[in-house]
Amino acid sequence: MKILDVLTVPVRTGFFSDDQAAIRAGAQHDGFGYAGAPVTPGFTRVRQAGEALSVMLVLEDGVIVHGDCAAVQYSGAGGRDPVFSAEAAAAVIEEHVSPLLRDRELTSFREETARINAVRTSSGRLHTAVLYGVSQALLAAVAHLRRVTMAELIRDEYDTGVDLVAVPIYAQTGDDRRLNAEKMIIKGVDVLPHALINTPDKLGRHGEFLADYLRWLIRRIGELRPNTEYRPRIHVDTYGTIGLAFDGDVEQVADYLAELGRICLPYELTVEHPIDAGGRDAQIARYVDLRAALHARGSSVKIAVDEWCNTLDDIREFVVAGAADVIHVKTPDLGGVDQTIEALLLVKDAGLEGYCGGTCNETDRSAQVSAHIAMACAASQVLAKPGMGVDEGLMIVGNEMARTELLVATRTAR
Repeated sequence: MKILDVLTVPVRTGFFSDDQAAIRAGAQHDGFGYAGAPVTPGFTRVRQAGEALSVMLVLEDGVIVHGDCAAVQYSGAGGRDPVFSAEAAAAVIEEHVSPLLRDRELTSFREETARINAVRTSSGRLHTAVLYGVSQALLAAVAHLRRVTMAELIRDEYDTGVDLVAVPIYAQTGDDRRLNAEKMIIKGVDVLPHALINTPDKLGRHGEFLADYLRWLIRRIGELRPNTEYRPRIHVDTYGTIGLAFDGDVEQVADYLAELGRICLPYELTVEHPIDAGGRDAQIARYVDLRAALHARGSSVKIAVDEWCNTLDDIREFVVAGAADVIHVKTPDLGGVDQTIEALLLVKDAGLEGYCGGTCNETDRSAQVSAHIAMACAASQVLAKPGMGVDEGLMIVGNEMARTELLVATRTAR
């Protein structure tokens, strides 16, 4: 089956693009926005509307499949590509990608994405968001060609050998961390609450605000849980603020994290990005030391890596070094979804937890595709996305997994 045409159109994301460097430097909320000037190149404001680009492939049989180019909320931070422009991406796709795809006879997903990954422009490789969206569309196209779901195609092409069942969903509260956490508890979310501890004032000078929040959260789980068997995993993202509070001292950070672990009992606690070391190699070294310090204290708190772990090569280095318990495979950062698949399988083979994540600043389509990837790679959890409203992301990701699981089970039973 051939691809007859490639169409692109700007679409909306589920959230915003934020200049993380400006926020860390003290930019203050001004209503829903932030006051002050941006500091990261490419931003026109500290908070600006997220942009996405839908890539539609018109197939020979008249079917149209699509994927969405999107980037993370904090573009340009932690070694990531610059803030994404839909207009610029459309021009790049028309010049460099469409000629490779128009009148192309589809083969395998892996072969198709390899051709796109090899594209180079005058400024180098394609933006990760472009690779992300084009690869989603190619995955859908080849799945249509084979008359299977995207999850089945991934399972078969990569020989993952897993049962295609729904994986645990991880939801994020945004700044409304109490009301949205209560929504999660009532709905029985598997992993919660994220909590968005992205500035020192949300953590507390000595971490006291986060500790108090977790005490509140554990109490509310007991009061609001849908049944007595409900046992969520606790996962908070601290954006390096813990390291700032304790001047980067690993021993003090370990003491604090161990105390958070005790507060969360009997629930398991994962802390994402407790320290930002400023670069990949430094991040690996710091997390190796931090995990050793936690083990020395007999703490079961898990460390999740995010920043400075953006590519398949980065993930491989963190895995080899044993620098984290949970690897956040941040889907838009890796570029093509083939890279996300490879990363999740690499993490799984190493016996670590592969979190099929991403960002609130994605689209409904990229979230649906991520659900298929998480199932096919047996991820330890998948992010409810896009947006920060909880309900919408849970619906999009959860419903896609439910439909896919039933389709596969029904086909298998015949």
